[in-house]
Amino acid sequence: MKNLIFSAFTMAAIALTGTTQAQDLIRQQTCQTQSVQHQIDSLKRYYSAHGFSLMREASMQMESQYEMPIIVPLTQGEWYSFVYVGNPESRLHEVRMYDYMEKMVIYRKNLKKDPSANVINFTYEPVASEYHIIKPVQINNKQKDLCGYVMLFKRTDKRTATTGK
Repeated sequence: MKNLIFSAFTMAAIALTGTTQAQDLIRQQTCQTQSVQHQIDSLKRYYSAHGFSLMREASMQMESQYEMPIIVPLTQGEWYSFVYVGNPESRLHEVRMYDYMEKMVIYRKNLKKDPSANVINFTYEPVASEYHIIKPVQINNKQKDLCGYVMLFKRTDKRTATTGK
């Protein structure tokens, strides 16, 4: 009987510990994108017309000056296009992409004075099928909490993508 009570107590303690640890997780939160929705829709139409299919998209709550890591599996030999849309009022937008070995393979930086400074996009063909990490960041002197939007496209129509039809 004592072993049964001890086992029940141990199982309850383990269950409570798991619940407590799960509450410590930081989960990505979505945000409102009305101010940049026209850019998002325009980019979706553009990439669709050029042979790319939308694989993933998400709005994400960001904090000024802090990178927001995004992990994506990419397949060797496939063409991908990554698009980041940030707050138009932010003074700096940057995106870095790293391969599985943590080697930086892409770096893009836009300042507020640049046209469409809040949009960073690039195409990429991975040399190996592996996970990549993409880290967008934006800096805004007036707002701490910012909204960002990311889209990952994959080229699915090679004829349209190469001819632009």
